Amino acid sequence: MQVAPTLDASYWRRRYEAGRTGWDAGAITPPLQAYFEQLTGPDDRRILIPGAGRAYEAEYLHRQGYTNVWVVDIAPEPLQELRNRVPDFPVEHLLLQDFFQLEPQPPFDLIVEQTFFCALPPHLRPAYAAQCARLLVPGGTLMGLLFQKDFGSSVEPPFGGTPEEYRGYFAPYFDFHHFDTAYNSIPPRQGAELFICLKKKFS
Repeated sequence: MQVAPTLDASYWRRRYEAGRTGWDAGAITPPLQAYFEQLTGPDDRRILIPGAGRAYEAEYLHRQGYTNVWVVDIAPEPLQELRNRVPDFPVEHLLLQDFFQLEPQPPFDLIVEQTFFCALPPHLRPAYAAQCARLLVPGGTLMGLLFQKDFGSSVEPPFGGTPEEYRGYFAPYFDFHHFDTAYNSIPPRQGAELFICLKKKFS
């Protein structure tokens, strides 16, 4: 029987060192870029990208002129790679920290989900939904992509699931503005990504 590894900072550092970064598309993916392009910015809205990996989304937003983009990851390697690629990205906006320990002081306007949810042990999914809601302003947005596929019985990420399962996690905290298969995924993920745009409830 396979023993599940502890998905801590050391685990993720080993995966980066071994080049086991299959989640890394090498650039911002089309669904997220399309969403960003229809925003009214650039502006100073507070944007958080948790478990950001190499953070191509943060790079894109920064280069577009968004001034309040924050990145959090428990492994230092991807944060350093972002600094190397984008030397003028504010170093104080790179948080080497556990997402679940972040405080909403002040809260965020937008949280961007890209391959973080699928990297979490599935038992943390309810806590993820609750923490996203806690970190957002009322009416704030959780936007991004979730895998809607079965990755089998592997004890290592990525972990899949179904839209019906995911809906149960988010429904207590969010109104669903968009929750459907992404039409513009990169070819290897075509049909396997669920695009979500959820708004935090006001009460």
